[in-house]
Parts: sequence; structure tokens; C-alpha cells
Amino acid sequence: MPASPSTARAINDRLALRLLQQDGPLTATQLKTLTGLSRPTVADLVERLQDAGLVRVVGESGADRRGPNARLYGIVADRAHLAALDVRTDSVAVAVADLLGVTLAEATLPIGSDTGTGPAVARAVAMLERTARSAGPAPLHSVGIGAPGLIDPLSGELRSTAGLPAWHRGLVKELQRRLPATVLVENETNLAAVAEHRIGAAEDRDTFVLLWLGHGIGAAVMLDGKLRRGASGGAGEIGFLPVPGTSGVPSSVNCDGGFHSLVGSAAVCELATEHGIRAWAPSPDAAQEQDPAAAFAVRAALRDGGARGEAFLAALADRLALGAAAVVSVLDPGCLVLAGEVGRAGGDALAARVEERLARMSPLRTEVRAGMLGGGAVMSGALIAARDAAQDALFAPGAGSADPVARGHL
Repeated sequence: MPASPSTARAINDRLALRLLQQDGPLTATQLKTLTGLSRPTVADLVERLQDAGLVRVVGESGADRRGPNARLYGIVADRAHLAALDVRTDSVAVAVADLLGVTLAEATLPIGSDTGTGPAVARAVAMLERTARSAGPAPLHSVGIGAPGLIDPLSGELRSTAGLPAWHRGLVKELQRRLPATVLVENETNLAAVAEHRIGAAEDRDTFVLLWLGHGIGAAVMLDGKLRRGASGGAGEIGFLPVPGTSGVPSSVNCDGGFHSLVGSAAVCELATEHGIRAWAPSPDAAQEQDPAAAFAVRAALRDGGARGEAFLAALADRLALGAAAVVSVLDPGCLVLAGEVGRAGGDALAARVEERLARMSPLRTEVRAGMLGGGAVMSGALIAARDAAQDALFAPGAGSADPVARGHL
């Protein structure tokens, strides 16, 4: 059935807003060309967006052009703010941005293993509120949270998982209860895949698998442009994958003996030590970009350039290819992205070694790429999720030109 007039307007408005977000200020003529809409339709939507306080004239196109057709329209980026949280086992990082994703304020809070759930949650919430205030007076519209563990596919809530701090789940619940904003939570590796897909190494790929290599490991499955989370939200728990070369097999509550035992941070550091590669910075100032130990070891091996560095990288690539081959044989994604701090540290050199080994192990042609965003991919993905949620709320069918902030859609 054809869309109703109100639904059609909402669809057109969303399309225009997305173009303005991606391409920056545009003239009405440029919007007409990019959307394929008629000139009167574009004129109506521009007026609607201006009346709603979402778009304003920000200049003119071309020094020799004047008049309505030359006006440049841009997003009113400070109308509302977005927040992103990257929740790790021992810390919380927060960034507050405008509607275009420009970061306005950020902060990080370390949380010790001896900190109780109540104090940890209270400190994290207070940090977010302080950071939001320092970013300016605009209200928070949407908050994206990236956290380790499983997300219930029905409720959208972070599930209680053995081995992860209890304060993670408490923080999500408290933010959902306390903030006058849309609060979204997603597995951290899935958010990293969203970021690499939208602004990173997989922009030209709608089907790929991202392998997260950091303190822990995980995988995210993107098929036809959509994340695949699995029946229980556990798609990509590759750390539990049984592989040769370990001392045992994993259990339902512990991934020791699984793929994690070969390529988790501790295992990579042990492998580096065996090959005479330093897995730690000689001083705090020497660590490049505050790399975790495993990433520092990979960078050190690449700098070494000698036999021991090559031997370490070859052994690491062999290990990575074991898990990657299992993924490729089941999903045939055509592209594998090595992400996280270790993936970025290894860069094209490590990716090429893994691709070469995969080609020997599997008949399925698979390109292996290095992630571009490193450890910041989770924060970037959380911010993208928050921005998408804000856009959906602002242009939901039937929302009209009323102010969603004033109506309580926060």
C-alpha cells in the first residue's frame, strides 16, 4: 500500500536530515538532486525542518550566487545532545556530542575491582551528569552504551554474565531509570562493527565479520548491512570456540581452553615473551596511544623487523587464522576485519599474514583488513547508535513539527 501523506513526509524528512548529517550543509537544489524529490516537495520539507528548529540557514553557496536557491541549510546541531559510554571491566568512558556527532566533552572514570556495585554505579552516573553539564545547556536526547556481555534480544537489557562486574548491569538499569533520555545498550563488539561499517574499514562492505582483539576477544556478524545477534544475543562469542593448540576445552562459564586462550591479551603477551619481544612499555610515557600490553607487543614486533619479530607475528597470525577459518567456513562473509587495539596495532602487516594463512586453510576467498578505529570503535559505535535513535525519534511518522524535546521524547 502507498504511504500516507504524513508517513511520506516523515520519510522525506529523515532522508534530508541524513544527507545533511553525512554531507554537511546543502542547498535546496542539492537536496533535490540527492533525494530525487521534486522542487516543491524539497521546499516543503526544508520549511518543515526549519519550523521544527532542526535546520537553519548557515550561509550561501558560491560567492557569485545570491537568493533562495543559493542558501545553504545545515543541522541545528546544538538543539540536543547525545552521549556515548564505553563500559569496560575496570573503567567507564563517556563522550557527549552534538547532533552531528562532534564531541563537546569527555571523561574517563577508573573503577577498581574492590569497588562495590552501589558506589560504582553512583560514581559513573555522576560522571555522566557532570560531563553533560560541561558540554552545554542542551538536554540529552539519546544515550548509547557499549558493554561486554550478552544483550537480551527481547528486552534489550544487559544480561547477568559470569566473570563480568555486577555494576555493569546496575549502571544500565540506573541510567534507564534516572535519565530523561532514550538509553540504548549494545554489546561492545557489535558497536565496533557498526562504527567500522559506517566510518571505518568496512564502509564498502555490507557483509563482513569483525574480530575484536583487545583485553578479551569477540566477533560481530554483519550480514546484508544488519547486525546478527543470535537467538540469545550471543552470536560472536568466539572466545568459547574450541580450537587446537589449547590445554583443554571451554566450559559454559569459562572460555579458558577456547580461542580466547590463544589470542586474548594475556596469551599474546606470553607468546611475545617466548619470542623475546617486549610486551610492556619501559616507562608510562613510552606507550604509544596508551596501548594495552598485547598491542604494544605487536607494535614492538613490527618495529623489530628482524627474525624474532617476524617469528612472533607469524605465530600470532597462525593462531588468529584458526578461529577465523571456523568463522569463514560457516558464514563465508568475504571480508574479515581485525579490530580493537591489537588489530589496529598489527595493521595491514598482520592482516596480510592472516589472509595468507586463511587462503591455505579455506577454499572460500576472504579479504582480511585491519580495523581503522582501534579501541575508540566502541565509543564511536555508541555515538552512532545514539545519533540514529535521535533521528528516528525526531522524524517518527506522525511526529509532525512539534518539539520532541518538549513532548518528553528524551
